Amino acid sequence: MAFVLYSLILLCMPVVAQEEIKVDCGPDSVTLRWRVLRAQIDPSLLLLGDCSPNSVLPGEAMFQVDLGDCNFKRMVTGDTMMFMNELTYTSTPKAHLKSFSYPVVCAYERPADWEPPIFDPVTFHTYGQGELVFQMELMKDDLSGPHLSREYPLGSFIPVFAAVEQKAHQPLILLLEECTATTTTELRSEGLVHPIITNKGCLVDSKTSNSKFEPRRQVAEIVLDLQAFKFAVGEEVYIHCKLLAWDPSGLDTIRKGCHYVKAHGWELLDDPYHSNLCGCCDSSCKS
Repeated sequence: MAFVLYSLILLCMPVVAQEEIKVDCGPDSVTLRWRVLRAQIDPSLLLLGDCSPNSVLPGEAMFQVDLGDCNFKRMVTGDTMMFMNELTYTSTPKAHLKSFSYPVVCAYERPADWEPPIFDPVTFHTYGQGELVFQMELMKDDLSGPHLSREYPLGSFIPVFAAVEQKAHQPLILLLEECTATTTTELRSEGLVHPIITNKGCLVDSKTSNSKFEPRRQVAEIVLDLQAFKFAVGEEVYIHCKLLAWDPSGLDTIRKGCHYVKAHGWELLDDPYHSNLCGCCDSSCKS
């Protein structure tokens, strides 16, 4: 790799004098010379990243390494490409001089044609892992807590709140993929059924009512304002929903939240400018 040498940054720790170390940042390698002014330092105990010195002489250690070796970290910011590492010294328990580290950073002008590497999924696999805890509740109008009554006048609004607790997982957006009202505690085909959300996130109930998604307070939460409808009068009604946690930047026709706005049409909850993702809500939303 060929880089234009831009600058050299040495961050010195107060334990060692600056004249004891010399670093030369080449186009694709680093040469580091450490001169020992203290007799009690054993230069063979030095490491640059995870590399030992190439040569050790009395009072001196030399490293000549490639930027792709020794656990160098690369960071690109704006027009600068930096390679970062640490020179460390690990002393023995009874040694007079304690262990120390010395940050070394080589900074270059970023090549004009440089782009982030693209990983081939055939040979490189990435995944996120972490426990996801979902919750769902019928809330008070101001979302301050659960609604104490389970009775709603016809035409009133039922705030349906759902959230995912991500813990150590990467950030996720919560979507309601399907919601159905039934008269049974288990979702079955028999009995009375009223579709609320179908077709991978389309709030079909909003076409014939004032039901809608509320603007998000957090991406990991979603609030559906469901207008109470005439259904199974005198019976208990259960709402069954399928929740989906997904990459916030990965919305598409099968991972979305859409509601119908009168005199306007289908609108995407999280970005009305991309409401074209809702164009399939009146037909069939497929991958």
